[in-house]
Amino acid sequence: MRKRWMSMTLRQKLIMLFIVTSCFIVIVNLYTYASISRMLQRVEKVYTSNVSLNDLSDGLDALQTATSDYLQTKGSDAMERYYRSEQDYRDLLEMLNRRATDNEMLLTEKNIYGLSQSYLELAGEIIQAKRGRNVEKYASLYSDASELYDEIHTFIYSLNNEQFKNNSVTYRALVESLRYTEMITVIVLLLVLVGNGGLIVMSTRMITEPLKLLADTADEVAKGNFAVEQLPVRQMDEVGIVTAAFNQMVRSIRAYIEQLRITMERESQLKERELMMQSHLKDAQLKYLQAQINPHFLFNTLNAGAQLAMMEDAAKTEQFLLNVSEFFRYNVRKNNQSVTLGEEVRLVDNYVYILNVRFAGEIHFEKDVDQSLSNVEVPGMILQPLVENAVNYGIRNIEWEGRIELTVCRKDDHISISVWDNGAGMTEERIHQVLSGSIDEEAATDHSNGVGMRNVIERLNLFFHDQAKLELFSEGINKGTEVVLTIPFTGEEE
Repeated sequence: MRKRWMSMTLRQKLIMLFIVTSCFIVIVNLYTYASISRMLQRVEKVYTSNVSLNDLSDGLDALQTATSDYLQTKGSDAMERYYRSEQDYRDLLEMLNRRATDNEMLLTEKNIYGLSQSYLELAGEIIQAKRGRNVEKYASLYSDASELYDEIHTFIYSLNNEQFKNNSVTYRALVESLRYTEMITVIVLLLVLVGNGGLIVMSTRMITEPLKLLADTADEVAKGNFAVEQLPVRQMDEVGIVTAAFNQMVRSIRAYIEQLRITMERESQLKERELMMQSHLKDAQLKYLQAQINPHFLFNTLNAGAQLAMMEDAAKTEQFLLNVSEFFRYNVRKNNQSVTLGEEVRLVDNYVYILNVRFAGEIHFEKDVDQSLSNVEVPGMILQPLVENAVNYGIRNIEWEGRIELTVCRKDDHISISVWDNGAGMTEERIHQVLSGSIDEEAATDHSNGVGMRNVIERLNLFFHDQAKLELFSEGINKGTEVVLTIPFTGEEE
């Protein structure tokens, strides 16, 4: 139990303490409520017994008065009051005992019930005699009913006195019981109060002592003293977790200071190498500038060759040189800029034209492009690498006629771009390797332009804020491959 308590969080401990104290209070309240409820029921029973007899006496008086009023007036109102009083008295008689018994009080109730039945019969005969105008008969009967009325009252009075005596004894017992219950309740409440106080003191000490120790140690660390001892972690609650984290922080600071000292010792050595690095950097900048100049020189030379072919009336050579020139110019100008889909499609046309010149028209290329999407902006060099991969990895070494199809269309709020070939196909493992970037596409062939599939994916995600998607589909070896590129539609139509 102690091990379980040590592993509980601070919140769980406080909740458990609250539940335990609440259960004590609820139990005490339930006990008090049950005791008071039993006493109230007994008091109510005492009170009800006397009230019932008083109601019975009042009902008998009301019936006697209603009978007398009818004999004097013989009115319909008096008749109605008689029947109503008779029914009320009969209802009150139902509460009396009618069984034979040895109990004196219950036997008195049985006698009252019997006499009341006789009285009701006489009252009914009196009413009938009055209605029949038999004055002598109803006068005689009324006299007998009055005597029976007095006798019933005597029994009711006697029974009421007996019940009052018994109820007095019961009432005194109830008072004593109530005082005992009150004393027990006070004692239990005091015990609960003392227990709650003890629990509060224990829980407060459990929380504050580790916090105080943690605060004192943290103050020492704040003053720059990192040679403090590790704080003990006795419980894995919130305070224990914070204490463990503090210990780890102090250890990390010590390790960082040691590492900083080592770093400062090596800093002087690094400064000596800085001049050499600056020299190498200048060399790299110079080579980069040369790399920028060479492509410009190349396509300018190609343009000069195209003009020379035009003057010599060599149309095919001119067209070839113009396509090659446009291809290199696009690479130099657009590789790191946003372009339109129309420009990307034209670059693919240039690339396919150059290949067909090189390979005597072996590349069978078809395209289905929605021209309304020509002005949609995309990052440069995303379509040509896909077509280049279809040539190099799909149809280059197959024995049947190779075909490549480019499709650009809009689907709802996205643009779908598909590059399909009927070439060598791919396995599922190969597809996963290409998409994960575990294959170096640039090193896989000597004919690459330096822009691999992974590069296309990364630039698309940067340009479209991770809303673009590139998928590879193939049914297997020698069953072709399809690259599907999905990009969001920006609303820029022609």
